Amino acid sequence: MAIAFIIGTAGSGKSLFTAALSEFLKISKQDVAVANLDPGAIKLPYSPDVDVRNYVHVGDLMEKYSLGPNGALIMAADLIADEIGNITNDIEAANADLVLVDTPGQMELFAFRASGPYIVNELTREPKVIIYLFDAIFSISPLNYVSNMFLSAAVYNRFFQSQIHLLSKCDLLPEKEIETITEWASDPRALEDSIEQKLKGTKRLFSRNMMHAICQLGMRFLLIPVSAKTNSGLINVNTALERILTGGEKYTF
Repeated sequence: MAIAFIIGTAGSGKSLFTAALSEFLKISKQDVAVANLDPGAIKLPYSPDVDVRNYVHVGDLMEKYSLGPNGALIMAADLIADEIGNITNDIEAANADLVLVDTPGQMELFAFRASGPYIVNELTREPKVIIYLFDAIFSISPLNYVSNMFLSAAVYNRFFQSQIHLLSKCDLLPEKEIETITEWASDPRALEDSIEQKLKGTKRLFSRNMMHAICQLGMRFLLIPVSAKTNSGLINVNTALERILTGGEKYTF
């Protein structure tokens, strides 16, 4: 068994991507299960094999403790850690070769609270990988793209797991803009040129220095363009997962 956690900013398409990738893998005869870790999800585009809402539900917390949505989400993020044993048992009972874990819509609730790394570390002892989604619409500006680089680096600093970086929702952008963003990912000089040309003042200084700092850490953000709507790029995602998790072999033989 291997575990892939799907992480990204709110609206980056995590749940839709989870649904698309799981269906793609099933069609490819791979043994895959899906786990929902969002206690506030109202409707999901897939039927989870493991569902945190069976143990922690935001609506129940709001009613029981007279909390607003944000307060209940924060409480739920910490309560999930207490249920890690039950969730692990459910994942192991699914008996799949690969488990896709759809994380909460608000990334900070999972990545930047103490419970997040604890959940990732304790959720079985199987090999793990982080799939980080760069929202294509958000990333068309070099300022926003560098911000996403920073967030992805911060996620790595929280979990210290191998990461795969995707450019999600690519069906919403012209091919030329997708090529520009993926070039930024593969060639820091191209990104720096765009920063110099398109940004001014403090925004230019901040973005350039942030980019240099991340590059000096040796972090690379090679992006795989994907679309949950058209299924483009899913073959490449599967190949990247196999390379990291199984040394290039299929999960299911």
